[in-house]
Amino acid sequence: MTRRSLVALLSVGIISVGALVGCATGAASSPEETPDATASIAPSEVRAGWLDAGRGIAVVTLGSSSCVPVATEPVLSGTTLTVDLVEPSDGPCTRDLAPRATYVGLPAGVDPTSDLEVVVTGAVEGSTSLAGLADAPAAGDEFLPSAGWVGDGQVAILTWGSSGCRPQVEAVTSAGEGATVTFVEPPADQVCTADMAPRVSLADLTGIVDDGPVELTLTGGNVASEGSIAVLGTR
Repeated sequence: MTRRSLVALLSVGIISVGALVGCATGAASSPEETPDATASIAPSEVRAGWLDAGRGIAVVTLGSSSCVPVATEPVLSGTTLTVDLVEPSDGPCTRDLAPRATYVGLPAGVDPTSDLEVVVTGAVEGSTSLAGLADAPAAGDEFLPSAGWVGDGQVAILTWGSSGCRPQVEAVTSAGEGATVTFVEPPADQVCTADMAPRVSLADLTGIVDDGPVELTLTGGNVASEGSIAVLGTR
């Protein structure tokens, strides 16, 4: 089991451990209140995008915006990756239908420059083909933010922090050849779990960036990138 997969699984078991820390707003907002829910996809559709220098992917599914499913250890067979999703068991879920993204740490043997067939089972069922990257990304330090295209102008943005306080996108603005993604500032009394887990937010860059390579600058909501981060993959 990879370190990231273990971190993601451990975070599920400690959702109830509260700590007063400064982190992004929790995901209890309705889809009318957060840009994460502004786009829509067919209920049976699954999307995926590369993250974390090719060491992980985002799996986008449709469901409650406040209850993002968690991936168990994925299974690789040839060029097919099977991901089993489990709905979170803590607290009620909002009764909306919105795209939400789950981080999946990849097992050894996955080549990010090769096409990958992603089969999703469990809480959501579907499949998608993920095109390989033109070049293998340089591996950076762990727990750094990253981003990848997940189709139709949307990008998935990976950050690390409290699993109980998922960052919410407030605005996306053009910035040179890329974009600046601003996250919602959390209230001062926000209660968050004291764990370190992967959180994936979605941002819509339609009409904001031109064709070609795109870099993002993250700001606000206690989420920040040291300089810009390249968006992996193709739209």
